[in-house]
Amino acid sequence: MTNTKIGLLFIASYLLGGIPTGYIIGRLKGIDIRKHGSGNPGTANVYRTLGKLPGITTFIADFLKGFVPTLIAAQFFFDPNFTDFSRGHWWIPVTAGALAIAGHIWTPFLSFHGGKGVATAAGVFMALLPVPTAGAFVVFGAAVAVTSHISVGSMAASVALPILCLVLAKDYQRPFTLLALAVCALIFYTHIANIRRILKGAELSFKHKGAGETEGEKK
Repeated sequence: MTNTKIGLLFIASYLLGGIPTGYIIGRLKGIDIRKHGSGNPGTANVYRTLGKLPGITTFIADFLKGFVPTLIAAQFFFDPNFTDFSRGHWWIPVTAGALAIAGHIWTPFLSFHGGKGVATAAGVFMALLPVPTAGAFVVFGAAVAVTSHISVGSMAASVALPILCLVLAKDYQRPFTLLALAVCALIFYTHIANIRRILKGAELSFKHKGAGETEGEKK
């Protein structure tokens, strides 16, 4: 393991995370997804604007943007038997995952304005903490089923994940809980506009189709 390889991994993680999947899919359909619906190039807006298949495709691609670099980092640059930072410590997969999420939210390909990080974060944690992440998916599904709001499901899952980590994570996975806590705060930050709409009773349901929202709903 060399510093050069780690550096390249980190750069690749950020750039891969930054690929604007929803925007690309929208362009293939002849639209700029940023000018429709909520204006966000993420899974929920693609689903509402373009339909189920484009929405699912966006989610899978964004999920893999986090899963692939984090899994590579965990497999090749992390050994739970070592505690020395220079010999595969947990900071390498954590940093790779964090950079993938950052790339998605602040993509260099769209003037640093990307999605909200949920699908990419799900991929990161599925690579690091598969059992707690599976539990968070259940919480997400339950919250969406009850409220019909993907944003509520996303925030509920982000809260559930670090709690599930404390209960279900193996000893060598415990440090990854720190990333889960940080990402929970980040998810709430990227959903500030959604929280405001929820409080006003104006949040969009995932069942909503089309681009009929007002400019006030986009903010």
